[in-house]
Amino acid sequence: MEETREWATLSPQEFAQLQKYMDYSSRRVQDVLQQFYGTGALEQHQGRECLDLAGFRLFLRSYLELDPPEPLCRRLFASFQGGGGPGGSPQPGGGVPAGSSLVSISDVSCYFSLLEGGRPEDKLQFTFKLYDKDGNGLLDSSEVERIITQMMRVAQYLDWDVTELEPILQEMMREIDYDGSGTVSLSEWLRGGVTNIPLLVLLGLDRHLKDEGQHLWRLKHFTRPEYCNVCAGLLRGLRGQGLRCCLCRFTVHERCARCAPPSCISTYAKSRREAGVQAHVWVPGGCDASKCSQCQKRIKSFQSLTGLRCVWCHTKIHEECRPLVPPTCDCGVLRDHILPPATICPVLLERQDSATPGEGTPQGFSTAEGQPLRISPVPGTHPLLVFVNPKSGGKQGERILRKLQYLLNPRQVYDLLQGGPGPGLAFFRDVPDCRILVCGGDGTVGWVLDAIDKANLPHRPPVAVLPLGTGNDLARCLRWGGGYSGEDLVRILRDMEGGSVVPMDRWRVQVLPRDAAAEGDPVPYDIINNYFSVGVDASIAHRFHVMRERYPEKFNSRMKNKLWYLEFATSESIFATCKGLKECVSVECCGTPLELSAALEGLAVLNIPSTHGGSNLWGETKRGAGGAAPGTAPPPAITDTETLKTCVQDLSDRRLEVVGLDGVLDMGQIYAGLKSAGKRLATCSELTLRTSKPLPMQIDGEPWMQPPCTIRITHKNQALMLMAPPSRSSGFFGIKKGSPEA
Repeated sequence: MEETREWATLSPQEFAQLQKYMDYSSRRVQDVLQQFYGTGALEQHQGRECLDLAGFRLFLRSYLELDPPEPLCRRLFASFQGGGGPGGSPQPGGGVPAGSSLVSISDVSCYFSLLEGGRPEDKLQFTFKLYDKDGNGLLDSSEVERIITQMMRVAQYLDWDVTELEPILQEMMREIDYDGSGTVSLSEWLRGGVTNIPLLVLLGLDRHLKDEGQHLWRLKHFTRPEYCNVCAGLLRGLRGQGLRCCLCRFTVHERCARCAPPSCISTYAKSRREAGVQAHVWVPGGCDASKCSQCQKRIKSFQSLTGLRCVWCHTKIHEECRPLVPPTCDCGVLRDHILPPATICPVLLERQDSATPGEGTPQGFSTAEGQPLRISPVPGTHPLLVFVNPKSGGKQGERILRKLQYLLNPRQVYDLLQGGPGPGLAFFRDVPDCRILVCGGDGTVGWVLDAIDKANLPHRPPVAVLPLGTGNDLARCLRWGGGYSGEDLVRILRDMEGGSVVPMDRWRVQVLPRDAAAEGDPVPYDIINNYFSVGVDASIAHRFHVMRERYPEKFNSRMKNKLWYLEFATSESIFATCKGLKECVSVECCGTPLELSAALEGLAVLNIPSTHGGSNLWGETKRGAGGAAPGTAPPPAITDTETLKTCVQDLSDRRLEVVGLDGVLDMGQIYAGLKSAGKRLATCSELTLRTSKPLPMQIDGEPWMQPPCTIRITHKNQALMLMAPPSRSSGFFGIKKGSPEA
């Protein structure tokens, strides 16, 4: 028993590790349960709704799609023993005897389903059916109590102070039996759950707009005293904890959420009469001893609830100064980016889409009633369309999504996991002079650029990047830095106003295998935005990719990633899997065969001057004699060594640079940032590569193993990108000083 108690609690680090495993897995609890019932592959490990340690280990292996560490597996198993109590204590109706070496499969499934993504209503329905074993549509009080127990466990691990949540859930339990029958039906369970705001936040309330005027609550921990906007009481806890609306910053206790005013900000004008000039929208509190923008006197803060602030221009004033402020709101310092509600209004179209509200309706493209919305921007402005990948950069993506929903109109900010870029591009289709901000890694940027191609927009908007990925090579070349580390988003948005539009070449890749039946990995992309490589470079990246898929917890920082790259490069030097690349690879640049050296172990085809998180394989260019004369076009392919010394990389010159990689040790130094130069072989406007044996390859950092094939790379088009203004203190490629390296 002492050993069980010792293992019965997960540490915060172990819980974070478990969440990372779940993020990498593509499976859901329903998928795993099918293997434990009927004729499933794991049926022999399930008996009387219980699992032993071996069965639990197989459950985790199937659910997480990897072999979990034994300490994590044992701690999780111990925490579920005795009916699923947080400390291993037996629970009524648990179906598992006290002190047993078994755990309830229902408790395990309920726990993981609460941590999964999805709609709160679906989670409530799934957990109900888990415990309704006889299928009569009713749960008794002990079964409902077990569900609440799992919710409390999840809340604790998600860093909630459950002293607020526990009485709320207990009150819900008393009120949920609407007919007083002593049992809870599915309709009663759903009705009680969807009206309990703290519970909905715990279950993962949708981050995108559902109904106009509704608050978008999230759990917030405060590092300084904060007070409830409803009862004016202090938010208590080890760190002040409460619910805050992402859109208007209205803050409440969990218990006060149902008493909060139901109306939040309006994101569009309800009619043409409301359209035109935007008025201030004042919200009380949140001024925190700021100066009044009208009288310039300090706003004396009483429990953070005094003063008024406008949610659009963020002006802060005394309540008594409100009559002196002009009613028209200019949207403040971000007026060039913001779409105020007065510029978005419903329209009646002669021919409307057949789509109905709900599933399939583009997010932000119509009202809750399905009435289409149209944008009429303020003349002279550049409305911003934002795409955020919440999974990029750990939890950075989620935080940036919330901040931008507050700084801009929420209908400008799109979660890419909720329908991709299509809905946002459709909504902004007819908006001239708009700009796009992509918050994510290079893969996310490529996703959005592909969507822009397919959307066939009448005006192609320029794209800026807020780097949240690992390498962020494209963001580096555009001066947006090597990685976001909490800088002021308002400053970044202001920098976009002074950015310059540059075209960037994009290249089409055709992979034609010699044998269509040969086994190989799928080609990740058919477009090159950054670079393509084959040989030792891709071999190291492929081994890194395979290891990260198997053990994601070992790749949780940029420094660890660099060390892993260095280790794989060192081991590659021993096995030399790509030695003698000349014997199995041939290259043609615009029809001209390229002579490869015998020492060559890798080839890199570059479109931008940054690879592998900031390495410049082309190297610095010494300008001098030998280049093309001014006003004359260079030949389709350049292979002369002396001429190549004067060739300068350019994002928009419709040319590729070909670099040879000779040594594995050199590659390890390049990955570790100790060296950044390869052997210049050619520049060309199209390239054909033929291989005679399976070789590792990669496109924009995504590796795969390719059987013998012919690869043709040709120019596709040019995307308009937004380059940041040069910084006063800049380094390599104009990267802003202090930008973290990947």
